[in-house]
Amino acid sequence: MILPWRDRRGKFLPLKAAVFASAFVPAIWYAAWWIAGEAGGRPVTEAIHGTGLWTIRFLLISLAVTPVSRMLQWPGLLLVRRMVGLAGLAYGVAHLSLYTLDQKFVLTTVLSEIWLRFYLTVGFVALLGFAVLGATSTNAAIARMGRWWKRLHYATYPLIALGLLHYFIQSKANVSEPVFVAGLYAWMMLWRGMPGAWQRGVAAYPVLVPAAAAATAGIEFAWYGLATRIDPWRVFATNLSLDFGLRPTHFVLMAGAVAALSVVVRRWLGRSGRTARSMAVRSV
Repeated sequence: MILPWRDRRGKFLPLKAAVFASAFVPAIWYAAWWIAGEAGGRPVTEAIHGTGLWTIRFLLISLAVTPVSRMLQWPGLLLVRRMVGLAGLAYGVAHLSLYTLDQKFVLTTVLSEIWLRFYLTVGFVALLGFAVLGATSTNAAIARMGRWWKRLHYATYPLIALGLLHYFIQSKANVSEPVFVAGLYAWMMLWRGMPGAWQRGVAAYPVLVPAAAAATAGIEFAWYGLATRIDPWRVFATNLSLDFGLRPTHFVLMAGAVAALSVVVRRWLGRSGRTARSMAVRSV
């Protein structure tokens, strides 16, 4: 049995150990909050919402591992991708379990609610999909399925989109955080759509900044136009000034700028290191 904080040879890996421990932090926080009586009048509802949020967050972090690894030229980061994805699945299962608890474990009520409420149906389908991906994430399954494993796990992208739709509908009118998360998702999907040479280079990253911001504004516009009675043009106009404070589009713009800057700095440090080593060799 390979422990989560060790590699296949049994070597202890601090990064895996840190990520494994971090995955428990939100659960411990909510449990302590609940025990201390600080979760309000409906602690189960708060826990349901909290585990749902962390499901989306962990899944999005797992999606970010590959681009961050490529951007920072840090292949070792890929070792924690599966762990983070499974953490997202665990919080998703906790999310559904707490909802079942809230319904007093009456499974007929739970199933009827899932069937009748669209946002619950969407969330349940996404969770079932992730359960399948989690069950096939073992080394044995990867070896057994071969190239079909990768094809199956491409389903991660539409399943996260379903999870985001569940998040949007559950949030009702105030969708600022779902829009921001959807904007980050858009950035990562745009990155995946780039040729490999562009991903390894520098020039394409500044282009991703306005592209992801525009996608974020478009997602917000579409949501308010299709799902609410709020004028989407008025919402869109708030992205063109700071009079109403920072909007999700602005945060995605800043996140994209930080990503682009990190790529530039990492490449510059890499060149500086190679130049220093070359000069040291010549001096010898």
